[in-house]
Amino acid sequence: MKDNYDLVVIGGGPGGYEAAIRAGQLGMSVACIEKRVYKGEPALGGTCLNVGCIPSKALLDSSHRYEATKHDLAEHGISTGDVAIDVEQMIERKENIVKQLTGGVAALLKGNGVDWLQGWGTLVDGKGADKQVKFTALEDESESTITAKNVILAAGSVPIEIPVAKTDGERIVDSTGALDFTETPKRLGVIGAGVIGLELGSVWRRLGAEVVVYEALPNFLAAADKDIAKEAGKMLKKQGLDIRVDTKVTNAEVKGDEVVVTSEKNGEASEESFDKLIVCVGRRAYSEKLLGEDSGIELTERGLIDVDDQCKTNLDGVYAIGDLVRGPMLAHKAMEEGMMAVERIHGDKMQVNYDTIINVIYTHPEIAWVGMTEQDAEAAGYEVKTGSFNLAANGRALAQSEAQGSIKVVADAKTDRLLGMHAICAGAGDIVHQGMIAMEFVSSIEDLQLMTFAHPTISEAVHEAALSADGRAIHAIQRKKRKKK
Repeated sequence: MKDNYDLVVIGGGPGGYEAAIRAGQLGMSVACIEKRVYKGEPALGGTCLNVGCIPSKALLDSSHRYEATKHDLAEHGISTGDVAIDVEQMIERKENIVKQLTGGVAALLKGNGVDWLQGWGTLVDGKGADKQVKFTALEDESESTITAKNVILAAGSVPIEIPVAKTDGERIVDSTGALDFTETPKRLGVIGAGVIGLELGSVWRRLGAEVVVYEALPNFLAAADKDIAKEAGKMLKKQGLDIRVDTKVTNAEVKGDEVVVTSEKNGEASEESFDKLIVCVGRRAYSEKLLGEDSGIELTERGLIDVDDQCKTNLDGVYAIGDLVRGPMLAHKAMEEGMMAVERIHGDKMQVNYDTIINVIYTHPEIAWVGMTEQDAEAAGYEVKTGSFNLAANGRALAQSEAQGSIKVVADAKTDRLLGMHAICAGAGDIVHQGMIAMEFVSSIEDLQLMTFAHPTISEAVHEAALSADGRAIHAIQRKKRKKK
């Protein structure tokens, strides 16, 4: 370990390690500080690779394959015998994927000349030309001081804890604990019907658990377009998720081998028992030991690090990215912000387009969107036009037994500019990237209408949705719309 670097990155998650790699590519001397220990070993990759995005998707895929094998193959003429799930093998597969990816990140840092410092990083003083970072080694807690011309703060976030349902790591768990169940619970309670709650609830429901999801807000998926949210609610309930909106959990207590949950709706209290309870009500910025008392960093009223549109803090040469700053807590947002910070440090201009950050919920079918919802656009003062298309009329979707869901486009009726794309369908997370690319190039609905989409593909539904905005959809009967000039 050296005592002076061009750049010190505090945090080895997606935003941090990508920033470190890019800085190494640009010839900077770089250190990436990461304290995480996973399964007894120091680990890079942050929440995403270790206990978030990647392991949850591994379990979602395994559980989907199990359910499809058990229930969906008969219509294809495929007969199977008894189908069983080995939960321990499923978890082992997840662990192997995590190990492969985190090991790969370590190799990439080394290959790009980045020093991985295992321990805690604290910005002690960021006001001078040479920033002072205190490094506390993971191995022996010894302390040393590192100076750096530039610092990127990328410490990520942790699950929010709530007093009425304190986690014990066994019966009441957070999202991390829900990734390591050794058997399928018979009854599973989930607090929070957001991305994490729906994904984890789906995993264990597919494997046979009876799942109840409590959501305190009155609207299901309030951040999504209302039409998509309504459709998603119906589908997920049909799949067996008992989603209870406007229902507040007031107490959760472990009694013997059960968790007794008390909830309240419309002033009436009820009590239910579960084998396991997952608490996933959101995440908060992880800032413990990150900033010294005299670091000079300014915070927002919400306790986030205050940054400008380029993720620069109030101090020259100090940037903060990802879950530590404003905006959605998404790994891909952190990645782009990390790259932007490094490019800015290097003297090059790069700007993240926050209007085209994609959101994806990896249920089945997936739920995804980019840009404005119809409601957002109306609230912003746009004269809005929309178009939508149901996958039930898409040949490829029918052929692969995925004919559920729809795609919706939102546009400015005056200029025809695409403002947003929303989807609930198989592969929705990939489909909405078409909308993101179109929006980056300021495309119009007419641009989408004039493009030739391969047949048969799910993507044809994007074309039909765009045609639908002007009453021109071919594979749907609709009232004729007059195209506005």
